[in-house]
Amino acid sequence: MVTVKHLLGAKGRAIYAIGPEDPVLEAIELMAVHHVGALLVMKGEELVGIVSERDYARKVILHGRSSSETPVWQIMSSPVITVTPEDSVDHCMRLVTDRRIRHLPVVENGRVVGVVSIGDLVKAVIEEQQHTIEQLESYIHS
Repeated sequence: MVTVKHLLGAKGRAIYAIGPEDPVLEAIELMAVHHVGALLVMKGEELVGIVSERDYARKVILHGRSSSETPVWQIMSSPVITVTPEDSVDHCMRLVTDRRIRHLPVVENGRVVGVVSIGDLVKAVIEEQQHTIEQLESYIHS
């Protein structure tokens, strides 16, 4: 069983965050610089929300708000659905599917230690399936 800890070991534990009072424009710029679809919203070490490109499209653009004048807290999603390093990829896949979300902050002992995306999860599932196929083919040929 592949866990979140395995995923973070392979992809790294980079965390990109912004403050709740920062302007949405800054959040969008940070997402572009880091090539990510969401940022954690942090007040110091405390996770208070998550802001995504989807939040921007639905809560700023469609409402005609100003990106430079709207603070992140007004469009962020909160409370945040989180996982632990011990959670399985299957559990995470169920969460993102059932909740229709794309990013899961990873929290251990009350601290954010990473983020996994739906892309990370799909990649892990494909790799696990490929490994199973290779084992079955090897078994059949022996």
